[in-house]
Amino acid sequence: MFGIVRPCTHRLTDGLKTAWTAHLCGLCLALRADHGQFARVVTNYDGLIVSVLTEAQTGAVA
Repeated sequence: MFGIVRPCTHRLTDGLKTAWTAHLCGLCLALRADHGQFARVVTNYDGLIVSVLTEAQTGAVA
């Protein structure tokens, strides 16, 4: 299943598209700060879905 998780961007509302992009940017910037540029290169949507699912469980706002 590695690498096949992708959003259906044509079905996302503007709010959900903004939230998805915020998660992507947040993950990328956090990886750069904590682990360097190489960690950003190997990041894909599978890692992003963990961030989205974690927020959904905690109820926190991105």
